[in-house]
Amino acid sequence: MQQRHLLSPFLASERLCSAYSSVSTICKRSSALVTFTSGNVLSNPCIIDLAALWGSDCVFHFTCYPDLGFSAVFLLQIDHFGFLENRTFQQRYLIAEQHWNKAVGSMLFYTGNEGDITWFANNTGFMWNVAEELDAVLVFAEHRYYGESLPFGNKSYTDAKHLNYLTSEQALADFAVLIKHLKATIPGAQNTPVIAIGGSYGGMLAAWFRMKYPHIVVGALAASAPIWQFDSLVPCGTFYQIVTQDFQKSGANCSESIKNSWAAIDRLASTKDGLHWLSCSFHLCSPLKTQTDKESFKDWLRETWVNLAMVDYPYKADFLQPLPAWPIQALCKYLKDPKLPDKLLLKNIFRAVNVYYNYTGHTSCLNLSQTATKSLGSLGWDYQACTEMVMPLCSDGIHDMFEPQKWDFKGYSDECFKTWKVRPRPSWIPTSYGGKNIGSHSNIIFSNGGLDPWSGGGVTRNVTDSLVAIVIPEGAHHLDLRSNSPYDPASVLQARLLEVHYMKTWLAKSRLGKRSK
Repeated sequence: MQQRHLLSPFLASERLCSAYSSVSTICKRSSALVTFTSGNVLSNPCIIDLAALWGSDCVFHFTCYPDLGFSAVFLLQIDHFGFLENRTFQQRYLIAEQHWNKAVGSMLFYTGNEGDITWFANNTGFMWNVAEELDAVLVFAEHRYYGESLPFGNKSYTDAKHLNYLTSEQALADFAVLIKHLKATIPGAQNTPVIAIGGSYGGMLAAWFRMKYPHIVVGALAASAPIWQFDSLVPCGTFYQIVTQDFQKSGANCSESIKNSWAAIDRLASTKDGLHWLSCSFHLCSPLKTQTDKESFKDWLRETWVNLAMVDYPYKADFLQPLPAWPIQALCKYLKDPKLPDKLLLKNIFRAVNVYYNYTGHTSCLNLSQTATKSLGSLGWDYQACTEMVMPLCSDGIHDMFEPQKWDFKGYSDECFKTWKVRPRPSWIPTSYGGKNIGSHSNIIFSNGGLDPWSGGGVTRNVTDSLVAIVIPEGAHHLDLRSNSPYDPASVLQARLLEVHYMKTWLAKSRLGKRSK
């Protein structure tokens, strides 16, 4: 997730297991986009096997991915809840079934979030790690309006009229219809129980999916899912306080140096020469020329510190940017003296942010408009944050290392209207999904990392015996959804074992219930 301009991180880069064997073989022969319709199979060796697996009157497009199995698209309603808009669009999904046991297996369904689904599939090691143990077929569904799942093609982002169907409710309905289709068309899948899995916004979707469609999924793993970061359900300042605590733990005087940097920037930026010095010292791609540019520069720094808190992993990773192990510790080595003169202090701030933006040494200049991978759909998320995903954040400069910034909903709303010609509805998500009144639901795991700033809006205590919270003290943003690593803290290994335990319990109860019928 992101609060408008805060990026929504998800998972860290890692190599997938080898994928579905027969499709992998086919993919080695052909990586071209292939098409077939029911009763009219094209003369391509790749099609014959796929046609044997899938039967439908719909048109499908399959792209072979040697590591992912194959990619397909399915026609879905643009509007699930109205009856006037009857057009459809192609939703992309990925599927791999090399570990699926049709007799006793399960389906692990990734609830796609704001970005390209192949990127998420390539960065969700946990699902691949547990697929064999759970005899599972893996499905990664792309969220509408992201990646290649564009309801109106290249017109999808032209205006608010075309973006009107970009909501969490429509996305959940997409997932429900897709699962019903998969169960109806894959031989042996009809009685396969489904578990939803997601991280960050995808984790929120996984939890809400179980709440709204309990007949579709038997349970959900919602990793780093701040479902309570809405309205006034949690204090708006908790987020930045957790970011600050991460820096405090990582080096003496580190957070104090960052705290003192804001005033130093203001003093230097008060003159034309100072703006020039900042532009050169930080190797900015575009020079700072105005006070508005200065504010954008400070926003960029704020977002950088937030991103680092979210990806403070115990080993090298390249999720948002290529980073060293424990990146905050690495950069805090440069921020030991908060009382340095302005220019010396800010030179050290540059050395610190350079750990994030230029760890590889290949970056020639720093771009204020790009703080993370382009695989994330920041434009679409900005629209969502301006409609229903309104998550209040604030800082006071006392309990955190940031400049004081109150939550100003009016200013926020005006900025959204200026950009998108829409006004946000801050209370809609709690109204739609229940806020903190979720005790009537069941079979949801809420996992949160102690280092993750979004944990402040997450469920960190058990709500009921089946709405359980798992806290990973040394974990950053959904560390548990990454592959096992020799460098993992014991707490995340234990968390994954517990998550699989709950999943097995859900699956066993589901099978028992079906046998009794």
